[in-house]
Amino acid sequence: MFGSIKPLQRVIEALRTSDGAGVSLYRSLGQSHFARLDPFLMLDEFGSDRPNEYIAGFPAHPHRGFQTVTYMLAGHMLHEDHLGNRGHLKAGGVQWMTAGRGIIHSEMPQQESGLMRGFQLWINLPAKEKMRPAEYRDLEASEIPVHETLDGFRIKVIAGRWQRGDVILDGPIIGMSTAPEFWDVTLPAGAVFDEALPLGHHTYLYVFEGALEVGATATSLRARQGGILGEGERLQVKAGRDGGRFLLLSAKPLGEPVVQHGPFVMNTREEIEQAVRDYQTGRLVAAG
Repeated sequence: MFGSIKPLQRVIEALRTSDGAGVSLYRSLGQSHFARLDPFLMLDEFGSDRPNEYIAGFPAHPHRGFQTVTYMLAGHMLHEDHLGNRGHLKAGGVQWMTAGRGIIHSEMPQQESGLMRGFQLWINLPAKEKMRPAEYRDLEASEIPVHETLDGFRIKVIAGRWQRGDVILDGPIIGMSTAPEFWDVTLPAGAVFDEALPLGHHTYLYVFEGALEVGATATSLRARQGGILGEGERLQVKAGRDGGRFLLLSAKPLGEPVVQHGPFVMNTREEIEQAVRDYQTGRLVAAG
């Protein structure tokens, strides 16, 4: 393939923390204001087979001004929101929620034992869309295209498009202002993944199994490390001796100010103060 290769510019170590009612997780993007990549605000990896580390879940809480994407690898969560929606998020499934002007929702485990594993990603909305009505899509595993080969290569396209020869995978999420690409890629030992990505997109890799060598310099990226890539036309990675599995996140940057206060992400301090007042007075979701 031709074109410049995106270099690995910065490595972000995922830090162990907890959220919700004590759910144990590892946070890469979003662990501070300095660990973001426009338009991506936060990426959490949760995974445990100890019920005390996940059973309390994420009780009812508000959001305004961005999108949340929950991708389940294992386990079962029930989503409910103030609009009366209920969704069962199971292994391999995705929920893509646009909080917009405001939503109050909960995500509660529907199991008392076993493995609960997955990710939650926050994607910023442009100023013109921050006060749009709330909505969400629940996607079962069967609705998300997957391609795999006999040598152990596998790619799952949640958002965006992947193409290799005559094989084209179009993810179910399209039409967003940020034009996101969200892929789950598994590589066998020593395999090379070399793909063109849209020019001008910001790109982030998060390794959650094995290890990768990234870019022309073959810089190492291991499990629970994220990598911010620089400008270029192509992503090029090589799996380590035990293979590698990673999320690829790539999207059009917004280039707008980000002011965040917990679950509210707006463009100015005044808008944040208004969001807090709206939540306290019940107006956050009044027109949702």
